[in-house]
Amino acid sequence: MAYWLFKSEPNTWGWEHQKAHEGPAEWDGVRNYQARNNMRQMKVGDLGFFYHSVKEKRIVGIVRVAVEAHPDSTTDDPRWECVDVEAVCDVPKPVTLDEIKANPKLENMVLVNNSRLSVQPVTEEEWEEVCRMAGFTEIPRSPWPEGKTCG
Repeated sequence: MAYWLFKSEPNTWGWEHQKAHEGPAEWDGVRNYQARNNMRQMKVGDLGFFYHSVKEKRIVGIVRVAVEAHPDSTTDDPRWECVDVEAVCDVPKPVTLDEIKANPKLENMVLVNNSRLSVQPVTEEEWEEVCRMAGFTEIPRSPWPEGKTCG
């Protein structure tokens, strides 16, 4: 199993939208081949950080991959696929991009070196470090069973 980071503009589809959505929601509208290819690698139960981009630039929640890659319903173009994700929990303390950049253990994180990529991999070591920074007493681990909650 693997870990990921999903970036979204909070005024377009923010963490509150994700939490309020009943059941899994398509991570649709991605039109970048690298991000699409990352979604093609995802498995049900993989966990991801939900990252607010633009002005906030911070990790605010954790999502679970609920449905593996399938055609994106927002286009008829067969090149574009997406996964469905569901909210798992808020992070106890949001972690900002500045905090991530200041942590030497995270200097190779994709978010630090390619902050424009909307769907990106996170190593297990990076996952653990960011979860510690976020104040988790118990690190959420992949695979994450359907319906399980943090803490």
